[in-house]
Amino acid sequence: MAPWALLRPGVLVRTGHTVLTWGITLVLFLHDTDTLSVPGPTRCPRSDDRLEPPSPLILGPARPFPGIDSQDSEDQLDEGLASRPALWPLAAQVQAPQPQPHSPPLASPALRQWEEQGELLVPLTFLLLVLGSLLLYLAVSLMDPGYVNVLPQPQEEAKEEQTAMVPQAIPLRRCRHCMVLQPLRARHCRECRRCVRRYDHHCPWMENCVGERNHPLFVAYLALQLVVLLWGLYLAWSGLRFFRPWGLWLRSSGLLFATFLLLSLFSLVASLLLASHLYLVASNTTTWEFISSHRIAYLRQRPGNPFDRGLTRNLAHFFCGWPSGSWETLWAEDEEGSSQDV
Repeated sequence: MAPWALLRPGVLVRTGHTVLTWGITLVLFLHDTDTLSVPGPTRCPRSDDRLEPPSPLILGPARPFPGIDSQDSEDQLDEGLASRPALWPLAAQVQAPQPQPHSPPLASPALRQWEEQGELLVPLTFLLLVLGSLLLYLAVSLMDPGYVNVLPQPQEEAKEEQTAMVPQAIPLRRCRHCMVLQPLRARHCRECRRCVRRYDHHCPWMENCVGERNHPLFVAYLALQLVVLLWGLYLAWSGLRFFRPWGLWLRSSGLLFATFLLLSLFSLVASLLLASHLYLVASNTTTWEFISSHRIAYLRQRPGNPFDRGLTRNLAHFFCGWPSGSWETLWAEDEEGSSQDV
């Protein structure tokens, strides 16, 4: 394979999707989100503040102070401090526990809590869902969407019978690009340079057409991807803690907040796509037919969708391929039913 073949749009898009998927997953698992106890701003003491004698439990081991013999015992040190109120602020400043340097945790609060409780099944399930969505993406992106064969095969010679069943008012036409006889609901894709059966649309994120063969997997991918995105959105939100100053917050949680915004955008897009395709599947139509019905010959002369057989049969035919049959046969049956009604 030539080196420049790696720079093809399909390779770049699929590589970018894979890197983005695992990059977001790593951010959710490894990002520094331990901001459950954010130190507030230090307040400078005022002159009218009432000072309390420091507790010996807080002071810890005795340290020499001005005016106090270093050989005194802890009791003598406490008595000396009690008799010298002026030394209380100094004692508290010296003996106060110093803040430990912040060490980044290994996961978001939700994932870290699951790990501490020994519930590794939950994060493992999340990783399996991410892997499943990625495999579905690659399957839809790389598989044949239902290309119309350029060279006729022996079993396709019987297409003349199907052509005879279609009224002459709607003849099957030849593609002016591929010069093949296009079945009903097929369309030529300029990006793929092939005619696709039951053409729905060309997906730039997949770098492939969505057609008769991969449309069911495309809907399954959208459903699984939406579950992963919503779960990741919850994990990202669980790790966000807003505090001031904003500069410190941006350095500690800026990447996680950007991930949250990105997941929100992807979740919205996936939700809209899944809802629209479920509607199209339920009515047995495609994106191309829904948008350009006024330009399609086999739909232009019909008041409704000639391929709609009801919700149950539409779903069964889309996901299971039952009842089987060509679109030409369904179109002819709908034509006969319309003529009998007249």
